[in-house]
Amino acid sequence: MKHLKLVLVLLAFLNGNGYAQNGSVPMPVTEEWGEYVSENGNFRILAPGSMTEKVDSIETKIGKVAYHTFFYQDDRKDADIKIFMVSYCDYPESSVHSDSLDLIAPFFEETMDAAVFSIDGDLAYWDEIKLYQYPGRFWRVNYLNDQALIKTKAYLVRNRFYSLQTVMLKSKSMNTSSERFLDSFRLLD
Repeated sequence: MKHLKLVLVLLAFLNGNGYAQNGSVPMPVTEEWGEYVSENGNFRILAPGSMTEKVDSIETKIGKVAYHTFFYQDDRKDADIKIFMVSYCDYPESSVHSDSLDLIAPFFEETMDAAVFSIDGDLAYWDEIKLYQYPGRFWRVNYLNDQALIKTKAYLVRNRFYSLQTVMLKSKSMNTSSERFLDSFRLLD
């Protein structure tokens, strides 16, 4: 089953250097992490600054899908993480669901393959994970000639797909900010 390419929205934010290019004024950097809550997205997460929301409509084989993205971009030259991002989309009930055991593995395999392909990267590793009882995957993609990487945690919660990502230079990959962000994700109900 072909489905939405996970990193299409991410690529809209990244230029050739791995930095965001959303045309907005850089957000002020804060030392204190705060909780960001999305009632419509049904999640909360810790982030080091104000999250910006963007909604794109993406055409897929199953029709148009609204792809919601929340991101914080740290424009400091010495920032450990350049982009913190949460995305979600709702698939039609009949297409994929977290209790569709036969579809889960192929769904995540295609998602990881699309992520790697779309940025001409290399899959460094992946693992199965869970959020409560919901299936997920954790993976890392190296790209930009092995100079940058994207860490992703993705979950399928009923028919909603969540993707959490951090984008950083490889030289900054040994930091705790990425795990702090990725591990803080919680559903509201």
